[in-house]
Amino acid sequence: MATYLVTGGAGFIGSNIASELVKRGDEVRVLDNLATGRRENLAGIEKDIRLFEEDIRDLEAIRPAFEGVDYVLHQAALPSVPRSVEDPVGTSVVNVNGTLHVLVAARDAGVKRVVFASSSSVYGKNPDLPKRETMRPQPISPYAASKLTGESYAAAFYEVYGLQTVSLRYFNVFGPHQDPASQYAAVIPIFVSCLLEGKRPVIFGDGEQSRDFSYVANVVQANLCAAEAPGGAGEVFNIACGARSTLNELVCYLNEILGTDIEPEYSTERAGDVKHSLADISAAREVLGYEPQIDFRQGLELAAEWYRRSRSSSWPA
Repeated sequence: MATYLVTGGAGFIGSNIASELVKRGDEVRVLDNLATGRRENLAGIEKDIRLFEEDIRDLEAIRPAFEGVDYVLHQAALPSVPRSVEDPVGTSVVNVNGTLHVLVAARDAGVKRVVFASSSSVYGKNPDLPKRETMRPQPISPYAASKLTGESYAAAFYEVYGLQTVSLRYFNVFGPHQDPASQYAAVIPIFVSCLLEGKRPVIFGDGEQSRDFSYVANVVQANLCAAEAPGGAGEVFNIACGARSTLNELVCYLNEILGTDIEPEYSTERAGDVKHSLADISAAREVLGYEPQIDFRQGLELAAEWYRRSRSSSWPA
C-alpha cells in the first residue's frame, strides 16, 4: 500500500483521483485550501482520507502534508483561460509559485515521484495537428504560460535534484464534480446545465472549433499510470482520447442524450481560446501504459446522467 498526496484533491479532477485511490486501498491525503474545491466532492470518502486544509502559496504550511508520502499528484491550480486573462498575476502566484512550493516540499520530504497536471493549452497557436509533445509550445494565455512554466520547473527538479517528475498535458477533461455554476466553468457542464434549463448554450465563435474531450476517469487512470510507471521521469505526455469533436457536434450530441432540441447562440470569439485541439497519445501509451477506457460519447452519457442527478438533488453533489 502506497501513500498518495493529491493537491487540489477537493476539486474536480483531484476528488475523482482521491476516490479511486481510496477504492484501491491506498493511504490518501488531500491538500486543498477549498478556494475552488468543495468538501462535498469528498462526500463518501472523507473518513478514508486525511485532509490538509492549506494553501500551496504557503510553503511552510504545506510541508507536513508531504511527510512520509510516496507519490504526489499535483492537481491544485487556478484553472480557466478567461480567469487568467482577467487576473494574470493571481494565476501565476498559484500555478507557478504554488507548483514550485509543491516541488520543494516533495524534494525535501523524499517523495518518490510528483505527477504535475499540465494542459494542452501550452500548444497555443501552433496550428499543426495532432499535437505531439515534441512540438514547440506557443502559449497564448497567461494560464497556458503558467502551466508551461510548471512543466519547466518539474523537469528542472528532476535534472538538478533527482526528484522524479512527470507532466501530463490534459485535453479538455469533463465529468462528475465539474462545477457548471462557476463563471469560469468548462464548456460541457455549462452546455448541459443550459439544455436542462431550456436555455440556448452560448458558443464563442462559429462552433467549428474542435476539442479532444476526455472523460475524467481516463485522466484518473493516467495519473496512476504516471506515478507507477518505471519510465517517464522528467518527461511530458499528452492525456486525451486521440479524437476530436466540434462544439456544434457537442451541442447535437447533448441534445440527443438529454432529449432536448435547443439551438446554440453564437457570440464573439474569446481572447486566448485555441481554435483546434487533438492529441497524439502514442507516447503515453508506450511509456506510461495509458489507454483511455471511456470514449467521448460514452463519457458524455455518464456525465449528463451525473449532472441530471446532481441537479435533482440540488447542486453541488
